[in-house]
Amino acid sequence: MALIAFDALIDGEPVELEAVIDGSPESLVVLRRADTVRAWLNVCPHAGRRLDWAPGKFLRSREGHLVCAAHGAAFELQDGRCVAGPCRGQALRAVDVQVSEGQVVLSA
Repeated sequence: MALIAFDALIDGEPVELEAVIDGSPESLVVLRRADTVRAWLNVCPHAGRRLDWAPGKFLRSREGHLVCAAHGAAFELQDGRCVAGPCRGQALRAVDVQVSEGQVVLSA
């Protein structure tokens, strides 16, 4: 299932997309970095709330970390690890994606 065209992603800018994961609709944070794409569930491990402050609107720190709008946890965008805030040491739940024929798709 195609989530988005790879070329539609702006390098370094997280976007929110919807996908069905394990039979349930989920909100994802998808990030393009050069030729790679990473994705995580749009859920903070601290309290289970969405990371975005409004649908698809994400806060970023001066260091470039993704910041949870609810409690300020900061996540490193290389591996989703929490580097500051109430869930330090935990990580966002990664979702396997790949680029196939110009489309970002869920990995099998």
